Order: sequence, then C-alpha cells, then structure tokens
Amino acid sequence: MGELTLRIGRFMTTGVLMCAAAGLLFGCGSDHLTSGQGEVELAVPRGYVDTLEVNRGGQILGFGPFVGYYFLPPDPGDLTRLRFVCFNERGFYSSDAPVNAQLYEGEAVFSTLADVDFSIPGGDRINPVFFDDAPEKWIENRPEPRAEFLHFHSCYNGAGPVLAGYWIRHHAVRAFTYDMGGRVTRDSPLYHEVTKGPDTRFARILEFDRGPRSDADG
Repeated sequence: MGELTLRIGRFMTTGVLMCAAAGLLFGCGSDHLTSGQGEVELAVPRGYVDTLEVNRGGQILGFGPFVGYYFLPPDPGDLTRLRFVCFNERGFYSSDAPVNAQLYEGEAVFSTLADVDFSIPGGDRINPVFFDDAPEKWIENRPEPRAEFLHFHSCYNGAGPVLAGYWIRHHAVRAFTYDMGGRVTRDSPLYHEVTKGPDTRFARILEFDRGPRSDADG
C-alpha cells in the first residue's frame, strides 16, 4: 500500500485518541495526571512509532500521534494492517493503573469509509461521531470480528480529515478502569471497567482527525 515514512515523538501532546470526544463531556485536563498505583517507566517496544505517513495513490496521508499509542507495520511495505500498543502515558486513560503502564495491544486495519451524504466534522483536532449518529454504511464497514473492531480513527491530509483510516481492535493486557485519568464518571459513554482480553465495551466512536497543525494544538 505505498510508501511509509515514520516519525518518532514519544512525548508529543498535539493530539490524543478520544480527546475531543472526551472534551465534549469534560474537557481535556492536566498534562500529567496522578494514579493511585504509582508510576512505571514507559517501555515502548523497539520499532513501534507514534506517527505514520502513507503514500496512497500519490496522496500523502498522516496517521497519529495519539497519547500513549504506538504502531508497527509487520511488513513495512504493507500498511493495511498494523500492530499497536497503548500505554497509560501520563496517566491519561486510567486513574487506577500505574502511570505509563501498558493497557492494550491490538490490531489496526486500514479501510476507507463510504462516501455518503454526511459532512465530515473537522473543526477540532479530533472530531467524534458516535455510532448512533453515523451512517449505517460506515458502521457496516468494520472488519471481522465486528464485535471487537469498535473504534475508527481517520487519517488526514493538508486539508483535514479524510475518509481513509484504521479500524482499531483493543485487547487489554490488564484489568483497569477506563475513566480518562479520572476525568469522566460512570455516566460517560467512555467510562467502563476493563478486563483482560478483547475490550468489547470500548466506546463506539468514529474519530475524524484534522491532524497536528502546531505544537499548540490539542
């Protein structure tokens, strides 16, 4: 699937997976949150990176970065499937898991959503569309097992979010509370108790990423 360019910036704060969706409900808060379980060293596996650039038919598309997420194409010449790991970097995702502890591993599958009569939101860095509000053709686009591919995150170009992106399948490596570092409560669609294994309670959201325009973007 074209060329691949990798950029590493492990502590960039220009964008976060779920940030805008969470921001609609509580606002994105502290740059470094505390956890009742202490802190461990961030240990990103060798070869994993936070940002990908894909040459797709001559068009350069960006993917990432998101706080705590790092990606690896098993075959550098094929970006249709990625492996990823996710950490509780800066305590961003969980208040009861150690800061920087690994939360997930998983798979991301490249896909292009159907071009339907629906305006892609693009005003913020990350623009969420919940499944209940999304075109049915987009939801039907999920890879198998569909019960586990519950999150879509778009790529972006110089003009903003595009219909191409990755469906993401989260497999928890530990039990923890997904509460955005304590910034959401039980009434939030993001909040859930995670057990080891496929996270079938992960928030059902498609996110359209405008791309990091500057270090000040959030």
